[in-house]
Amino acid sequence: MTADAEPYVPDVRLASARGRWILLTTVLGSTMAMLDSTVVNVALPRIGEDLDADLAVLQWTVNAYLLTLAGLILVGGALGDRFGRRRIFVLGVVWFAVGSLLCGLAPNAGVLVAARALQGVGGALLTPGSLALIQGSIRAADRGRAVGLWSGLGGVGAAVGPFLGGWLVDGPGWRWVFLLNVPVAALCVPVALRHVPESRDPQAHGRFDVAGAALGAGSLALITYALIEAPTGSPSVIVAAVGGILLGIAFVLVERRRADPMVPPGIFASRQFTAVNLVTLCVYAAFGGFFFLIVLQLQVVAGYSALGAGAALLPTTVLMLLLSARSGEFGERIGPRIPLTVGPLLCAAGMLLMLRIGPQASYVADVLPAMVVLGMGMVTLVAPLTATVLSSVDPGRAGLASGINNAAARAAGLLAVAALPLLAGMGPESYRSATQFDAAFGRAMPWCAGALLVGAVVAWTTVRSPAPEAACHPQCQMHCALVSPPLEPPERRG
Repeated sequence: MTADAEPYVPDVRLASARGRWILLTTVLGSTMAMLDSTVVNVALPRIGEDLDADLAVLQWTVNAYLLTLAGLILVGGALGDRFGRRRIFVLGVVWFAVGSLLCGLAPNAGVLVAARALQGVGGALLTPGSLALIQGSIRAADRGRAVGLWSGLGGVGAAVGPFLGGWLVDGPGWRWVFLLNVPVAALCVPVALRHVPESRDPQAHGRFDVAGAALGAGSLALITYALIEAPTGSPSVIVAAVGGILLGIAFVLVERRRADPMVPPGIFASRQFTAVNLVTLCVYAAFGGFFFLIVLQLQVVAGYSALGAGAALLPTTVLMLLLSARSGEFGERIGPRIPLTVGPLLCAAGMLLMLRIGPQASYVADVLPAMVVLGMGMVTLVAPLTATVLSSVDPGRAGLASGINNAAARAAGLLAVAALPLLAGMGPESYRSATQFDAAFGRAMPWCAGALLVGAVVAWTTVRSPAPEAACHPQCQMHCALVSPPLEPPERRG
Protein backbone atom coordinates (compact mmCIF):
# COMPACT_ATOMS: atom_id res chain seq x y z
CA MET A 1 0.00 0.00 0.00
CA THR A 2 2.58 2.53 -1.10
CA ALA A 3 1.81 6.11 -2.07
CA ASP A 4 3.28 5.65 -5.56
CA ALA A 5 1.40 2.44 -6.41
CA GLU A 6 -0.09 2.30 -9.89
CA PRO A 7 -3.87 2.70 -10.14
CA TYR A 8 -5.45 -0.73 -9.93
CA VAL A 9 -7.56 -1.96 -12.88
CA PRO A 10 -10.68 -3.71 -11.51
CA ASP A 11 -10.53 -7.32 -12.74
CA VAL A 12 -11.30 -9.50 -9.69
CA ARG A 13 -13.97 -12.13 -10.28
CA LEU A 14 -16.63 -12.19 -7.58
CA ALA A 15 -16.63 -16.01 -7.59
CA SER A 16 -12.91 -16.09 -6.78
CA ALA A 17 -11.57 -16.38 -3.25
CA ARG A 18 -10.27 -12.82 -3.46
CA GLY A 19 -13.64 -11.57 -4.66
CA ARG A 20 -15.36 -13.14 -1.66
CA TRP A 21 -12.80 -11.61 0.71
CA ILE A 22 -13.41 -8.18 -0.85
CA LEU A 23 -17.16 -8.59 -0.37
CA LEU A 24 -16.65 -9.66 3.25
CA THR A 25 -14.47 -6.61 3.91
CA THR A 26 -17.00 -4.15 2.52
CA VAL A 27 -19.91 -5.79 4.36
CA LEU A 28 -18.02 -5.72 7.68
CA GLY A 29 -17.12 -2.06 7.27
CA SER A 30 -20.54 -0.87 6.19
CA THR A 31 -22.26 -2.99 8.85
CA MET A 32 -20.24 -1.28 11.58
CA ALA A 33 -21.52 2.13 10.55
CA MET A 34 -25.05 0.91 9.83
CA LEU A 35 -25.44 -0.89 13.15
CA ASP A 36 -24.20 2.17 14.99
CA SER A 37 -26.86 4.34 13.38
CA THR A 38 -29.67 1.98 14.44
CA VAL A 39 -28.66 0.47 17.79
CA VAL A 40 -27.57 3.56 19.71
CA ASN A 41 -31.08 5.03 19.92
CA VAL A 42 -32.29 1.89 21.67
CA ALA A 43 -29.66 2.42 24.37
CA LEU A 44 -30.48 6.08 25.08
CA PRO A 45 -32.73 5.62 28.15
CA ARG A 46 -30.15 3.39 29.82
CA ILE A 47 -27.32 5.78 28.94
CA GLY A 48 -29.25 8.64 30.52
CA GLU A 49 -29.92 6.62 33.65
CA ASP A 50 -26.36 5.36 34.04
CA LEU A 51 -24.67 8.72 33.41
CA ASP A 52 -27.37 10.77 35.16
CA ALA A 53 -27.82 12.75 31.94
CA ASP A 54 -30.63 15.04 30.87
CA LEU A 55 -32.39 15.05 27.50
CA ALA A 56 -29.82 17.41 25.97
CA VAL A 57 -27.07 14.85 26.54
CA LEU A 58 -29.13 12.18 24.81
CA GLN A 59 -29.61 14.55 21.87
CA TRP A 60 -25.88 15.21 21.69
CA THR A 61 -25.15 11.48 21.92
CA VAL A 62 -26.95 11.11 18.60
CA ASN A 63 -26.02 14.46 17.06
CA ALA A 64 -22.29 14.56 17.79
CA TYR A 65 -21.92 11.52 15.55
CA LEU A 66 -24.24 12.87 12.85
CA LEU A 67 -22.52 16.25 12.89
CA THR A 68 -19.04 15.05 11.96
CA LEU A 69 -20.41 12.36 9.66
CA ALA A 70 -22.59 14.75 7.64
CA GLY A 71 -19.91 17.45 7.56
CA LEU A 72 -17.10 15.21 6.34
CA ILE A 73 -18.65 12.40 4.29
CA LEU A 74 -18.01 14.17 0.96
CA VAL A 75 -14.41 14.83 2.01
CA GLY A 76 -14.03 11.15 2.93
CA GLY A 77 -14.97 10.06 -0.57
CA ALA A 78 -12.56 12.56 -2.14
CA LEU A 79 -9.70 11.41 0.12
CA GLY A 80 -10.24 7.82 -0.98
CA ASP A 81 -10.15 8.76 -4.66
CA ARG A 82 -6.91 10.70 -4.17
CA PHE A 83 -4.88 8.68 -1.66
CA GLY A 84 -6.29 5.18 -2.14
CA ARG A 85 -9.69 3.77 -1.32
CA ARG A 86 -8.34 0.86 0.70
CA ARG A 87 -6.02 3.13 2.67
CA ILE A 88 -8.76 5.58 3.64
CA PHE A 89 -11.24 2.78 4.29
CA VAL A 90 -8.85 1.02 6.68
CA LEU A 91 -8.05 4.33 8.37
CA GLY A 92 -11.79 4.93 8.79
CA VAL A 93 -12.36 1.47 10.28
CA VAL A 94 -9.52 1.94 12.79
CA TRP A 95 -10.68 5.46 13.62
CA PHE A 96 -14.26 4.24 14.08
CA ALA A 97 -13.11 1.42 16.35
CA VAL A 98 -11.05 3.77 18.52
CA GLY A 99 -14.03 6.12 18.82
CA SER A 100 -16.25 3.14 19.69
CA LEU A 101 -13.82 1.99 22.37
CA LEU A 102 -13.79 5.46 23.92
CA CYS A 103 -17.60 5.52 23.86
CA GLY A 104 -17.77 2.18 25.60
CA LEU A 105 -15.32 3.28 28.29
CA ALA A 106 -16.69 6.82 28.72
CA PRO A 107 -16.81 7.71 32.44
CA ASN A 108 -19.19 10.63 31.93
CA ALA A 109 -21.46 12.31 29.42
CA GLY A 110 -18.85 14.79 28.19
CA VAL A 111 -16.41 12.06 27.19
CA LEU A 112 -19.21 10.08 25.54
CA VAL A 113 -20.29 13.02 23.38
CA ALA A 114 -16.69 13.80 22.37
CA ALA A 115 -16.06 10.15 21.51
CA ARG A 116 -19.24 10.07 19.41
CA ALA A 117 -17.94 13.03 17.40
CA LEU A 118 -14.66 11.16 16.89
CA GLN A 119 -16.62 8.10 15.82
CA GLY A 120 -18.43 10.19 13.20
CA VAL A 121 -15.10 11.16 11.62
CA GLY A 122 -14.29 7.47 11.23
CA GLY A 123 -17.72 6.89 9.74
CA ALA A 124 -17.15 9.65 7.19
CA LEU A 125 -13.95 7.92 6.07
CA LEU A 126 -15.22 4.34 5.88
CA THR A 127 -18.79 4.83 4.62
CA PRO A 128 -17.96 6.12 1.11
CA GLY A 129 -15.09 3.65 0.81
CA SER A 130 -17.17 0.55 1.48
CA LEU A 131 -19.00 0.53 -1.84
CA ALA A 132 -16.12 2.23 -3.68
CA LEU A 133 -13.91 -0.79 -2.92
CA ILE A 134 -16.31 -2.97 -4.89
CA GLN A 135 -16.45 -0.49 -7.75
CA GLY A 136 -12.66 -0.22 -7.80
CA SER A 137 -11.83 -3.93 -7.49
CA ILE A 138 -14.52 -6.21 -8.92
CA ARG A 139 -14.63 -6.64 -12.69
CA ALA A 140 -17.46 -4.87 -14.51
CA ALA A 141 -19.31 -8.09 -15.44
CA ASP A 142 -19.66 -9.08 -11.75
CA ARG A 143 -20.07 -5.65 -10.23
CA GLY A 144 -23.87 -5.50 -10.28
CA ARG A 145 -24.18 -8.84 -8.49
CA ALA A 146 -21.51 -7.84 -5.97
CA VAL A 147 -23.32 -4.61 -5.18
CA GLY A 148 -26.59 -6.52 -4.85
CA LEU A 149 -25.03 -8.96 -2.37
CA TRP A 150 -23.44 -6.07 -0.46
CA SER A 151 -26.79 -4.33 -0.29
CA GLY A 152 -28.76 -7.41 0.71
CA LEU A 153 -26.32 -8.41 3.45
CA GLY A 154 -26.26 -4.82 4.66
CA GLY A 155 -30.05 -4.90 4.79
CA VAL A 156 -29.90 -7.97 7.02
CA GLY A 157 -27.52 -6.06 9.29
CA ALA A 158 -29.95 -3.14 9.43
CA ALA A 159 -32.78 -5.50 10.34
CA VAL A 160 -30.76 -7.15 13.10
CA GLY A 161 -29.42 -3.86 14.49
CA PRO A 162 -32.24 -2.68 16.79
CA PHE A 163 -32.84 -6.24 18.01
CA LEU A 164 -29.13 -6.74 18.74
CA GLY A 165 -28.90 -3.36 20.43
CA GLY A 166 -31.82 -4.13 22.70
CA TRP A 167 -30.34 -7.50 23.64
CA LEU A 168 -27.00 -5.92 24.51
CA VAL A 169 -28.59 -3.14 26.56
CA ASP A 170 -30.74 -5.57 28.56
CA GLY A 171 -27.86 -8.07 28.89
CA PRO A 172 -24.20 -7.02 29.18
CA GLY A 173 -25.10 -3.31 29.19
CA TRP A 174 -25.27 -0.29 26.88
CA ARG A 175 -21.49 0.05 26.66
CA TRP A 176 -21.37 -3.13 24.57
CA VAL A 177 -23.39 -1.39 21.88
CA PHE A 178 -20.14 0.47 21.18
CA LEU A 179 -17.58 -2.11 22.25
CA LEU A 180 -18.99 -4.63 19.77
CA ASN A 181 -17.41 -2.59 16.96
CA VAL A 182 -13.89 -3.31 18.21
CA PRO A 183 -13.74 -7.05 17.38
CA VAL A 184 -15.51 -6.40 14.06
CA ALA A 185 -12.79 -3.88 13.16
CA ALA A 186 -10.10 -6.30 14.34
CA LEU A 187 -11.40 -8.79 11.79
CA CYS A 188 -12.01 -6.27 9.01
CA VAL A 189 -8.62 -4.52 8.95
CA PRO A 190 -6.29 -7.52 8.38
CA VAL A 191 -8.67 -8.96 5.78
CA ALA A 192 -8.67 -5.64 3.92
CA LEU A 193 -4.89 -5.29 4.04
CA ARG A 194 -4.29 -8.85 2.87
CA HIS A 195 -6.98 -9.38 0.25
CA VAL A 196 -8.28 -6.02 -1.07
CA PRO A 197 -6.25 -4.37 -3.85
CA GLU A 198 -5.55 -0.67 -3.64
CA SER A 199 -7.35 1.58 -6.10
CA ARG A 200 -7.60 5.31 -6.68
CA ASP A 201 -8.85 7.77 -9.25
CA PRO A 202 -5.88 8.74 -11.47
CA GLN A 203 -7.61 12.02 -12.32
CA ALA A 204 -8.13 13.01 -8.67
CA HIS A 205 -6.04 15.90 -7.39
CA GLY A 206 -4.75 16.75 -3.95
CA ARG A 207 -6.82 19.90 -3.46
CA PHE A 208 -9.60 19.56 -0.94
CA ASP A 209 -12.30 22.01 0.04
CA VAL A 210 -11.20 22.26 3.66
CA ALA A 211 -12.78 25.70 4.06
CA GLY A 212 -16.13 24.47 2.76
CA ALA A 213 -16.11 21.43 5.04
CA ALA A 214 -15.18 23.54 8.08
CA LEU A 215 -17.81 26.18 7.37
CA GLY A 216 -20.54 23.61 6.72
CA ALA A 217 -19.79 21.60 9.85
CA GLY A 218 -19.40 24.76 11.93
CA SER A 219 -22.75 26.10 10.79
CA LEU A 220 -24.51 22.83 11.61
CA ALA A 221 -22.76 22.63 15.00
CA LEU A 222 -23.77 26.13 16.09
CA ILE A 223 -27.36 25.82 14.92
CA THR A 224 -27.64 22.43 16.61
CA TYR A 225 -26.27 23.89 19.84
CA ALA A 226 -28.75 26.77 19.68
CA LEU A 227 -31.71 24.42 19.20
CA ILE A 228 -30.71 21.98 21.95
CA GLU A 229 -29.81 24.65 24.50
CA ALA A 230 -32.71 27.01 23.68
CA PRO A 231 -34.79 25.90 26.71
CA THR A 232 -32.06 27.17 29.05
CA GLY A 233 -32.53 30.76 27.86
CA SER A 234 -28.78 31.36 27.90
CA PRO A 235 -27.45 34.36 25.92
CA SER A 236 -25.06 31.93 24.24
CA VAL A 237 -28.05 30.48 22.37
CA ILE A 238 -28.58 33.73 20.44
CA VAL A 239 -24.87 34.02 19.73
CA ALA A 240 -24.72 30.44 18.46
CA ALA A 241 -27.81 30.86 16.27
CA VAL A 242 -26.50 34.04 14.65
CA GLY A 243 -23.04 32.52 14.25
CA GLY A 244 -24.50 29.41 12.63
CA ILE A 245 -26.48 31.45 10.12
CA LEU A 246 -23.45 33.58 9.26
CA LEU A 247 -21.28 30.52 8.76
CA GLY A 248 -23.97 29.01 6.54
CA ILE A 249 -23.97 32.16 4.38
CA ALA A 250 -20.17 32.06 4.24
CA PHE A 251 -20.34 28.39 3.16
CA VAL A 252 -22.57 29.29 0.21
CA LEU A 253 -20.30 32.17 -0.81
CA VAL A 254 -17.15 30.05 -0.59
CA GLU A 255 -18.70 27.24 -2.62
CA ARG A 256 -19.82 29.69 -5.32
CA ARG A 257 -16.35 31.20 -5.71
CA ARG A 258 -14.12 28.16 -5.27
CA ALA A 259 -12.73 26.49 -8.40
CA ASP A 260 -13.23 22.96 -7.01
CA PRO A 261 -15.94 23.20 -4.33
CA MET A 262 -17.10 20.32 -2.17
CA VAL A 263 -20.71 21.11 -3.19
CA PRO A 264 -20.63 22.64 -6.70
CA PRO A 265 -23.54 25.13 -6.93
CA GLY A 266 -23.95 24.29 -10.61
CA ILE A 267 -25.33 20.85 -9.77
CA PHE A 268 -28.44 22.54 -8.40
CA ALA A 269 -29.16 23.96 -11.86
CA SER A 270 -31.06 20.71 -12.35
CA ARG A 271 -34.57 21.46 -11.14
CA GLN A 272 -35.15 17.75 -10.59
CA PHE A 273 -32.04 17.38 -8.42
CA THR A 274 -32.98 20.42 -6.32
CA ALA A 275 -36.56 19.24 -5.91
CA VAL A 276 -35.59 15.73 -4.82
CA ASN A 277 -33.13 17.10 -2.28
CA LEU A 278 -35.89 19.29 -0.82
CA VAL A 279 -38.04 16.17 -0.51
CA THR A 280 -35.08 14.40 1.11
CA LEU A 281 -34.69 17.16 3.70
CA CYS A 282 -38.36 16.90 4.64
CA VAL A 283 -38.69 13.14 4.87
CA TYR A 284 -35.36 12.40 6.56
CA ALA A 285 -35.96 15.16 9.09
CA ALA A 286 -39.17 13.34 9.99
CA PHE A 287 -37.40 9.97 10.10
CA GLY A 288 -34.55 11.31 12.22
CA GLY A 289 -36.87 12.86 14.79
CA PHE A 290 -39.16 9.85 14.84
CA PHE A 291 -36.50 7.19 15.37
CA PHE A 292 -34.97 9.30 18.16
CA LEU A 293 -38.27 9.56 20.04
CA ILE A 294 -40.02 6.25 19.36
CA VAL A 295 -37.57 4.08 21.31
CA LEU A 296 -37.93 6.46 24.26
CA GLN A 297 -41.72 6.32 23.99
CA LEU A 298 -41.73 2.54 23.90
CA GLN A 299 -39.43 2.20 26.92
CA VAL A 300 -40.37 5.19 29.07
CA VAL A 301 -44.13 5.25 28.43
CA ALA A 302 -45.19 1.83 27.13
CA GLY A 303 -42.92 -0.04 29.52
CA TYR A 304 -41.06 -2.09 26.92
CA SER A 305 -37.59 -3.44 27.60
CA ALA A 306 -34.75 -2.28 25.38
CA LEU A 307 -34.98 -5.60 23.53
CA GLY A 308 -38.72 -5.19 23.10
CA ALA A 309 -38.32 -1.64 21.79
CA GLY A 310 -35.65 -2.72 19.33
CA ALA A 311 -37.70 -5.67 18.11
CA ALA A 312 -40.72 -3.38 17.66
CA LEU A 313 -38.87 -1.56 14.86
CA LEU A 314 -38.22 -4.72 12.84
CA PRO A 315 -41.31 -4.52 10.57
CA THR A 316 -40.11 -1.33 8.85
CA THR A 317 -36.70 -2.79 8.06
CA VAL A 318 -38.03 -6.19 6.99
CA LEU A 319 -40.52 -4.56 4.62
CA MET A 320 -37.71 -2.47 3.15
CA LEU A 321 -35.57 -5.55 2.70
CA LEU A 322 -38.31 -7.59 1.04
CA LEU A 323 -40.05 -5.01 -1.15
CA SER A 324 -37.64 -2.20 -2.02
CA ALA A 325 -36.43 -3.89 -5.22
CA ARG A 326 -39.97 -4.15 -6.52
CA SER A 327 -40.64 -0.58 -5.51
CA GLY A 328 -37.59 0.56 -7.45
CA GLU A 329 -38.72 -1.32 -10.56
CA PHE A 330 -42.25 0.08 -10.24
CA GLY A 331 -40.88 3.60 -9.89
CA GLU A 332 -38.87 3.16 -13.06
CA ARG A 333 -42.04 2.25 -14.96
CA ILE A 334 -44.38 5.00 -13.75
CA GLY A 335 -41.90 7.77 -12.95
CA PRO A 336 -40.94 9.27 -9.59
CA ARG A 337 -43.72 11.80 -9.03
CA ILE A 338 -46.38 9.45 -7.66
CA PRO A 339 -44.07 7.34 -5.41
CA LEU A 340 -42.44 10.48 -4.00
CA THR A 341 -45.88 11.86 -3.21
CA VAL A 342 -47.65 8.75 -1.94
CA GLY A 343 -44.66 7.48 0.07
CA PRO A 344 -44.43 10.49 2.41
CA LEU A 345 -48.22 10.50 2.86
CA LEU A 346 -48.16 6.86 3.96
CA CYS A 347 -45.27 7.61 6.33
CA ALA A 348 -47.21 10.55 7.77
CA ALA A 349 -50.21 8.28 8.37
CA GLY A 350 -47.96 5.77 10.10
CA MET A 351 -46.54 8.43 12.40
CA LEU A 352 -50.00 9.66 13.32
CA LEU A 353 -50.95 6.08 14.15
CA MET A 354 -48.02 6.13 16.59
CA LEU A 355 -50.20 8.37 18.77
CA ARG A 356 -51.98 5.16 19.84
CA ILE A 357 -48.81 4.05 21.65
CA GLY A 358 -49.36 4.91 25.30
CA PRO A 359 -48.98 3.26 28.72
CA GLN A 360 -49.19 -0.53 28.47
CA ALA A 361 -49.64 -0.33 24.68
CA SER A 362 -50.41 -3.61 22.93
CA TYR A 363 -47.84 -4.47 20.29
CA VAL A 364 -50.32 -6.18 17.97
CA ALA A 365 -53.12 -3.62 18.30
CA ASP A 366 -51.18 -0.37 18.73
CA VAL A 367 -47.55 -0.66 17.61
CA LEU A 368 -47.54 -3.14 14.72
CA PRO A 369 -50.18 -1.41 12.52
CA ALA A 370 -48.32 1.90 12.76
CA MET A 371 -44.98 0.27 11.97
CA VAL A 372 -46.42 -1.57 8.95
CA VAL A 373 -47.97 1.60 7.49
CA LEU A 374 -44.71 3.49 8.08
CA GLY A 375 -42.72 0.66 6.50
CA MET A 376 -44.92 0.58 3.42
CA GLY A 377 -44.45 4.33 3.05
CA MET A 378 -40.68 3.94 3.24
CA VAL A 379 -40.80 1.10 0.71
CA THR A 380 -42.77 3.32 -1.67
CA LEU A 381 -40.47 6.30 -1.20
CA VAL A 382 -36.81 5.40 -0.68
CA ALA A 383 -35.80 3.48 -3.85
CA PRO A 384 -37.49 5.91 -6.29
CA LEU A 385 -35.99 8.85 -4.41
CA THR A 386 -32.45 7.51 -4.80
CA ALA A 387 -33.01 6.54 -8.42
CA THR A 388 -34.34 10.02 -9.19
CA VAL A 389 -31.33 11.70 -7.59
CA LEU A 390 -29.01 9.68 -9.82
CA SER A 391 -31.04 10.18 -13.00
CA SER A 392 -31.31 13.95 -12.52
CA VAL A 393 -27.60 14.61 -13.23
CA ASP A 394 -25.04 13.50 -15.79
CA PRO A 395 -23.80 9.92 -15.15
CA GLY A 396 -20.30 11.25 -14.42
CA ARG A 397 -21.66 13.22 -11.47
CA ALA A 398 -23.77 10.42 -10.00
CA GLY A 399 -21.33 9.84 -7.13
CA LEU A 400 -21.29 13.54 -6.24
CA ALA A 401 -25.08 13.80 -6.48
CA SER A 402 -25.53 10.76 -4.24
CA GLY A 403 -23.02 12.11 -1.71
CA ILE A 404 -24.80 15.46 -1.52
CA ASN A 405 -28.16 13.73 -1.10
CA ASN A 406 -26.76 11.47 1.62
CA ALA A 407 -25.21 14.40 3.47
CA ALA A 408 -28.46 16.39 3.17
CA ALA A 409 -30.42 13.52 4.71
CA ARG A 410 -28.02 13.21 7.65
CA ALA A 411 -28.03 16.97 8.21
CA ALA A 412 -31.83 16.94 8.19
CA GLY A 413 -31.87 14.19 10.81
CA LEU A 414 -29.31 16.07 12.88
CA LEU A 415 -31.39 19.26 12.95
CA ALA A 416 -34.60 17.33 13.62
CA VAL A 417 -33.16 15.60 16.68
CA ALA A 418 -32.11 19.04 17.93
CA ALA A 419 -35.35 20.88 17.09
CA LEU A 420 -38.16 18.38 17.67
CA PRO A 421 -37.90 18.19 21.49
CA LEU A 422 -37.94 22.01 21.53
CA LEU A 423 -41.01 22.17 19.28
CA ALA A 424 -42.77 19.52 21.38
CA GLY A 425 -42.03 21.34 24.64
CA MET A 426 -39.84 18.64 26.19
CA GLY A 427 -37.97 19.70 29.29
CA PRO A 428 -34.52 18.44 30.31
CA GLU A 429 -36.01 15.73 32.53
CA SER A 430 -39.06 14.85 30.43
CA TYR A 431 -37.79 11.42 29.48
CA ARG A 432 -37.70 10.41 33.15
CA SER A 433 -41.48 10.91 33.52
CA ALA A 434 -43.87 8.67 31.58
CA THR A 435 -46.68 11.22 31.83
CA GLN A 436 -44.60 14.18 30.64
CA PHE A 437 -42.93 12.29 27.84
CA ASP A 438 -46.20 10.79 26.59
CA ALA A 439 -47.72 14.26 26.33
CA ALA A 440 -44.66 15.62 24.51
CA PHE A 441 -44.57 12.63 22.14
CA GLY A 442 -48.19 13.38 21.28
CA ARG A 443 -47.15 16.90 20.28
CA ALA A 444 -44.08 15.72 18.37
CA MET A 445 -45.68 13.21 15.98
CA PRO A 446 -47.84 15.81 14.20
CA TRP A 447 -44.66 17.82 13.56
CA CYS A 448 -43.09 14.75 11.92
CA ALA A 449 -46.25 14.11 9.91
CA GLY A 450 -46.28 17.77 8.88
CA ALA A 451 -42.72 17.58 7.55
CA LEU A 452 -43.70 14.53 5.51
CA LEU A 453 -46.77 16.33 4.19
CA VAL A 454 -44.57 19.21 3.04
CA GLY A 455 -42.31 16.67 1.31
CA ALA A 456 -45.31 15.18 -0.50
CA VAL A 457 -46.48 18.61 -1.66
CA VAL A 458 -42.98 19.51 -2.90
CA ALA A 459 -42.78 16.22 -4.81
CA TRP A 460 -46.21 16.61 -6.40
CA THR A 461 -45.63 20.20 -7.48
CA THR A 462 -41.99 20.05 -8.61
CA VAL A 463 -41.07 16.49 -9.67
CA ARG A 464 -42.18 16.21 -13.28
CA SER A 465 -39.72 14.14 -15.31
CA PRO A 466 -40.62 10.66 -16.55
CA ALA A 467 -39.11 7.50 -15.17
CA PRO A 468 -35.34 7.22 -15.61
CA GLU A 469 -34.36 5.34 -18.74
CA ALA A 470 -31.53 3.47 -17.03
CA ALA A 471 -31.97 1.57 -13.80
CA CYS A 472 -29.92 2.63 -10.85
CA HIS A 473 -27.47 0.29 -9.19
CA PRO A 474 -28.86 -2.49 -6.96
CA GLN A 475 -28.16 -0.71 -3.68
CA CYS A 476 -30.64 2.00 -4.68
CA GLN A 477 -33.37 -0.62 -4.68
CA MET A 478 -32.36 -2.89 -1.81
CA HIS A 479 -30.45 -0.91 0.79
CA CYS A 480 -32.46 -0.39 3.97
CA ALA A 481 -31.96 3.35 4.18
CA LEU A 482 -33.63 4.11 7.50
CA VAL A 483 -31.38 7.04 8.35
CA SER A 484 -30.02 8.18 4.97
CA PRO A 485 -30.16 7.28 1.28
CA PRO A 486 -27.45 4.88 0.05
CA LEU A 487 -24.25 6.27 -1.39
CA GLU A 488 -23.37 5.76 -5.05
CA PRO A 489 -19.69 6.06 -6.04
CA PRO A 490 -18.68 7.33 -9.47
CA GLU A 491 -19.02 4.68 -12.16
CA ARG A 492 -15.77 2.88 -12.99
CA ARG A 493 -15.37 0.99 -16.21
CA GLY A 494 -13.38 -2.20 -16.25
